[in-house]
Amino acid sequence: MMHHFMEKGPWFRAKRFGYGAGLPFKWQGWVLLLSHMAFILGIAAFLAERPLVMLPLFLAVALGPMPIYAARTEGGWKWRNGKD
Repeated sequence: MMHHFMEKGPWFRAKRFGYGAGLPFKWQGWVLLLSHMAFILGIAAFLAERPLVMLPLFLAVALGPMPIYAARTEGGWKWRNGKD
């Protein structure tokens, strides 16, 4: 199963306007996006009473997968103004 995550090619469409990734168009992108959201929501739910623990963990989980999103976006992350 893990070999499917090592396949070459993008998982996310490029945004038409702005910077970053658009929506996923392959199942690997959806798995990454949904698990990323689940981790963030889980941290917020389970550590709400401990903000000093929650904040660094939240930041690490929120920012940690960004290189994967950038590497798996069509054309990479760059500013787009709708003409690309």
